[in-house]
Amino acid sequence: MIKYFKTIDNVITQIEKPEHGCWVSVIAPDENEIKNIIEEFELDAGFVKSSLDEEESSRIETEEDQTLIIVDYAITETDEHNALLYSTMPMGIILTAHNVFTISLKENIVLSELSSGIIKNIQTHLKTRFVLHILLRIASKFLQFLKQIDKISHFTERQLHKSMKNKELIQLMDLEKSLVYFSTSLKANEVTLEKILRGRVIKLYEEDQELLEDVLIEVKQAVEMAGIYSSILSGMMEAVGSIINNNMNNVMKRLTIFTILMAIPTIIFSYFGMNIDLPFAQLSWFPLAVSALATSIVAMILLRK
Repeated sequence: MIKYFKTIDNVITQIEKPEHGCWVSVIAPDENEIKNIIEEFELDAGFVKSSLDEEESSRIETEEDQTLIIVDYAITETDEHNALLYSTMPMGIILTAHNVFTISLKENIVLSELSSGIIKNIQTHLKTRFVLHILLRIASKFLQFLKQIDKISHFTERQLHKSMKNKELIQLMDLEKSLVYFSTSLKANEVTLEKILRGRVIKLYEEDQELLEDVLIEVKQAVEMAGIYSSILSGMMEAVGSIINNNMNNVMKRLTIFTILMAIPTIIFSYFGMNIDLPFAQLSWFPLAVSALATSIVAMILLRK
């Protein structure tokens, strides 16, 4: 799907045909659409291919008069149990002499907000500034999702205090995995932004410099938050593992005690059931009394430990 947008009266508005200074949004394109944008806008085929590679890592690259910025953005998904999962996806941003292209495999909330026009005073013809606004929104979404992850982990922890179910444990593992994805992507984005900050790849004006510094601050904050939440979650998982092991040891201890206690009457009745003369063997209640007494004594000794 290919759409064209341009700032009109300080509002990003969809237009029918591409113009100089417009933003070209390419989402989940088919083979024909890929071929058309490469031919019509003379885009570097390698840049387009890299933008649509799920495994591509964040980086910046220049080829002639085109610049490619690969950046990771945060996404949310749901599993078969409708549990919320967090992950990341790469998106390509290609700057040409006249336009900015965003190319991604999936629709994402950042581009949706921009294309809807709810964010004002963003000029598509100021290409570098427009790209920095996209990067700022991506960093803000990472922070937003990190706060959501923190809230979910606190809620799950409270649920674990009540009862340890597989659902809560799986949720914690999913959150831990999400934080690994976030941390890796944010660090890669940070490296890319620092390369842009040096001003060797993209020309930066004074206002652009300030905006880029704001983006870097947001990303660094997100990296720090992801690290803190990951440490907390890892500690929580270790504590949960220790509790589970302790509970298992207690269960095994009780089962062992029960097995020993059940063995005592069996031994005593087997002893009195032998075909030999034994003291008090004529008293039918005597083996029962002896086994009860022995079982009680052993139980008291074992349960004190």
